[in-house]
Amino acid sequence: MEKIDEQHINEPGLVVLDISAADEATVLAVMADLGEWWATSGIAPVHREPGVPGVKARVYADIRRPGSMM
Repeated sequence: MEKIDEQHINEPGLVVLDISAADEATVLAVMADLGEWWATSGIAPVHREPGVPGVKARVYADIRRPGSMM
């Protein structure tokens, strides 16, 4: 995963979420649900690291702004 840049967390309410799960379907479901609650960067690419169990993804969110649920 890329280094977290200062611009991603330069003020209160901005977060970077690294999601790890056993399978891709779970990570995709979590990213979709987060997008319903908060303004996010959307569905991100899912990555596998050789020799490491599970999958990972990174989402950027602004918890001050509502997502599609509101």
